[in-house]
Amino acid sequence: MALTGFRNREFTVSRKADNSEVTEIDRNTETAISSVLRGAFPDFGIYGEEHGISGPTDAEYTWVIDPIDGTTNFVRGVPVWGSLIALVHNDVPVLGVVSAPALGMRWWATVGEGAFFNGTRIYVSTVNELSDAHVSTTPNAGWQKVGGLPALQQLQVDALRSRGFGDFWQHMLVAQGAIDIAIDAIGLAPYDNAALYPIVQEAGGTITDRFGNVDWRANSSVSSNGLLHRTVLDRLPS
Repeated sequence: MALTGFRNREFTVSRKADNSEVTEIDRNTETAISSVLRGAFPDFGIYGEEHGISGPTDAEYTWVIDPIDGTTNFVRGVPVWGSLIALVHNDVPVLGVVSAPALGMRWWATVGEGAFFNGTRIYVSTVNELSDAHVSTTPNAGWQKVGGLPALQQLQVDALRSRGFGDFWQHMLVAQGAIDIAIDAIGLAPYDNAALYPIVQEAGGTITDRFGNVDWRANSSVSSNGLLHRTVLDRLPS
């Protein structure tokens, strides 16, 4: 559904209360995902970006869904967007799927079973010096508000290579060892993070908020190969 909408470009764009973009494709994609999951697991709860919470209120398991992560890319015709689905058990994400159909890429992981990219098991890199590292950062107004832009800029200068892959993709590149550090924007929501956590972790990496807390509900996200995590966090404003 999402890929068809992306290709035919037949959608309208509106703004939500937080001024972020949304299309009917976002809403319809979440409806489709939720319908499949609800039919297969009627006892599980659902928490989606577009339609909120549904299903049993006391559910032990909850699906967390971001139907289109990277809606701005989707709207502009940039193929870096994806559907994020996580299964949370007792407030811990135990399964994550990140599907980017316009890129022909899919990542997934379950706790204790490893992380995979298009069917091949993946692992983070072994780079242990920032001067050898490839980093992705997402400077935004949130970072500016906490005075973090100079720190991000210096990190980019001190690393071997800096790029801004953005959204879910930068964290998946960390998980598959293509880059070593990803620093997301400040202002994330739980559905932006939940699916990323088990994939990065099962690939051998570390993912936390900008303060070092393992918290998928936080409004920030930093992932790394683990070897460089403390180095990165120490450079960010507290």
